[in-house]
Amino acid sequence: MRVRVLFFGQLREITGVGEDFAELSEGARIEDLYERYGRRFPRLLEFRASVAASINQEYSNFRSQLSSGDEVAFLPPVSGGQQAARASDLFEITRSAIPIEEISRSLRAPEDGALVVFDGFARNNFRGRPTLYLEYEAYEEMALAKIREIGAQMREKFGIHRVAIVHRLGRIEIGETSVFIAVSSAHRAAAFDACRYAIDTLKRTVPIWKKEFFADGAIWAEGEVPPATANSAPGESIS
Repeated sequence: MRVRVLFFGQLREITGVGEDFAELSEGARIEDLYERYGRRFPRLLEFRASVAASINQEYSNFRSQLSSGDEVAFLPPVSGGQQAARASDLFEITRSAIPIEEISRSLRAPEDGALVVFDGFARNNFRGRPTLYLEYEAYEEMALAKIREIGAQMREKFGIHRVAIVHRLGRIEIGETSVFIAVSSAHRAAAFDACRYAIDTLKRTVPIWKKEFFADGAIWAEGEVPPATANSAPGESIS
């Protein structure tokens, strides 16, 4: 069987490819595929404990079995609700400057009493080193799907009215916004809680990665490993 394989962030740099195709025997699992690439690119094995995987844009356990035509993505650490999003909600991934004021105005409604925003922008340093600029990349289709899931989860958990979650990709200059979240509600407590939930969940689960550039080099920012079920090391038991 044949599967499509995607690599992101540091893993893409190690392999030298963002996309590849692999021929596998029937019954092969994600761990078999990763081991195959590990033999070709030994540095991949150093990241095994922190790599997550997905099948067809859903996080999957390394012991998950593959089928012909699957799209498998290997994801470095990243920096589902049932309710449908409202037409006025905004979930977007963009390579353009985020129109913060325009989005904020669009979420205000007469029945609201609060609008809480999170504006995440590029700072000029990282652990004491002057930062020149940032670059963000993503597994775009999956990232947007996960952002929409976060929006639906916010509606289940909090009494909110409207939601906007926008993340920018590509080069970000110092002071420019990389992620913007806005939540409107009748009362401030729900909007505060939902906004905090959104950014914390996004940083844990959405496959977006940040690279910091300095005068003397660049590094990928350390992130959080996605859900544990997506990342069981060899020998671990699965309940």
